[in-house]
Amino acid sequence: MKARNRDPLRLDVEAFAKDGDELAGEWPLTGMERLCGSAHAEAQPGDGDRVSWEAHGELRPVRGDRPQVWLHVAARARLNLECQRCLQPVEVPLAAQRSFRFVQDEATAAEIDADSEDDVLVLTRALDLCGLIEDELILALPLVPRHDECPRPLAVPASADEPLQERPNPFAALAALKGKSRH
Repeated sequence: MKARNRDPLRLDVEAFAKDGDELAGEWPLTGMERLCGSAHAEAQPGDGDRVSWEAHGELRPVRGDRPQVWLHVAARARLNLECQRCLQPVEVPLAAQRSFRFVQDEATAAEIDADSEDDVLVLTRALDLCGLIEDELILALPLVPRHDECPRPLAVPASADEPLQERPNPFAALAALKGKSRH
């Protein structure tokens, strides 16, 4: 079913789900300031960088109870992060896909959240879908972004004949202490 003129920045989730509506579009990546804060300082997103997204509402029937309100979202973007090996920009594809169950109040959300694997949120008539998608993309950021092969590794020998010097493991002292405590 096609969406009725719905504002994704003030989405009435219950009506959206009741109608089984779908929304899709693109937002400028620069509008997601928290996500852009993770970008490499020398490779900030530009006006042409976009986040593509889609959302689908669903009412799931429940025998003997009110139908459950669900919102399914998916988003994709590309962001230049800092490679943790060479400290240079590395383009990272981000993708998030999540389903949220909406309930009437905080107490119900807390009760269901404790007993279920579902992501549970409190129902609102003005959900900021852009903010929700930004949150999901932030959660999709890699813990340690890096190139498959770094273009400029940090440690390089002075000449081709000189081998790289191996740095001591910073945890070697802890391993030695642990070994002494067992004797």
